[in-house]
Amino acid sequence: MCRTTISTILLLVWWCATSFAQPVTSGPEAGTLIIIGGAARDTVFVNTFMRMAGGPDAPIVVIPTAQEQPGGANGDLERVGDYFREHGFNQVTVRHTRDRAVADQDTFVAPIHAARGIWLTGGRQWRLVDAYAGTRTLEAMWDVLKRGGVIAGSSAGATIQGSYLARGDTRTNTIMMGDHEEGFGFITNVAIDQHTLARNRQFDIFEILEVHPHLLGMSIDENTGIVVQGNTGVVIGNSYLLMYDGTEWNDATREYEPVPIERRPFHTLRRGDVYDFAKRKVVKKR
Repeated sequence: MCRTTISTILLLVWWCATSFAQPVTSGPEAGTLIIIGGAARDTVFVNTFMRMAGGPDAPIVVIPTAQEQPGGANGDLERVGDYFREHGFNQVTVRHTRDRAVADQDTFVAPIHAARGIWLTGGRQWRLVDAYAGTRTLEAMWDVLKRGGVIAGSSAGATIQGSYLARGDTRTNTIMMGDHEEGFGFITNVAIDQHTLARNRQFDIFEILEVHPHLLGMSIDENTGIVVQGNTGVVIGNSYLLMYDGTEWNDATREYEPVPIERRPFHTLRRGDVYDFAKRKVVKKR
């Protein structure tokens, strides 16, 4: 066989392998994510956040920038931190700006560099992008994870943790693919939606997946979340998390099997269920 033919075959093999390989979804290499679908009424979320951060004396930073008026009409940012003080945290700092130049300042970033935990509140996720994407503040958030800390977020603070920014349009939160489409990417190749069952959103994420089939879809109901360490996620809370990975359970084979997206498949996971992001597979279901 001539050298040209061998080269052609090798090129074809490489093209097939790269073209049809399943994209990798992965969590952070270090640290913990807590991703909550909104209305985090159950104390399991703040208690888990405290445990992962290192206890009541762990320094934490609360970022309410996704809200329209952080701190209310009077802009009293300390009110934002009161919830965490009332639940036992002794070192709470609130950081908020809409000015990217401020988000690059040493004095603004310093508490994040010292933090063991970050909490991102609800609101509109695009506001977080406009304020912090590409700034030293976002770099400092990544450093919290690298040091083994925790980043938690509810509603908008959940969606921003994905790589694709669902409902990121500045006009309305009913547009799934809007004028902001890139999240902070603490988990890669994933789109995250929230308030799922409470707002009848269980099929909305297919609008994204039909255009971006390489993405894993994750949609979380209110008062429900998932704790992610590495590539493993464990569901916590009181309702359901829906995972859209293009497979469904086959009772005959006792296996999860690929199905066409037209079937609109998803898995319903609840407290204690475990998902492997790298394998895109349910590994424990009670």
